[in-house]
Amino acid sequence: MTFVVTDACIKCKYTDCVEVCPVDCFHEGDNMLVINPEICIDCGVCEVECPAKAIRADTEPKMESWVELNQKYANLWPVITQKKDPPKDADEWLDVPNKLENHFSPEFKQENT
Repeated sequence: MTFVVTDACIKCKYTDCVEVCPVDCFHEGDNMLVINPEICIDCGVCEVECPAKAIRADTEPKMESWVELNQKYANLWPVITQKKDPPKDADEWLDVPNKLENHFSPEFKQENT
């Protein structure tokens, strides 16, 4: 088992989860975080820290595509190990459903660091 980040993180990108991760398995894109499922140790501490409730166990139904997305972008995006301020409009995006199709950015721009 591993944990994965789902589309609830898109455009919210709270980083509370990053600080509690004991193995630094989070990676940062422009508008979302992902977890490297090969590094995640299933401790679950990140799940309860996420204000967007975007972190889910891969054993839940319909998580296969999220495991794939997390693995793909964990291989492309840099590791993030310290909490950052969320986007100014993060709270406005909290309850927006199905953000993957219309709002996901596969990019990472260096100015985000």
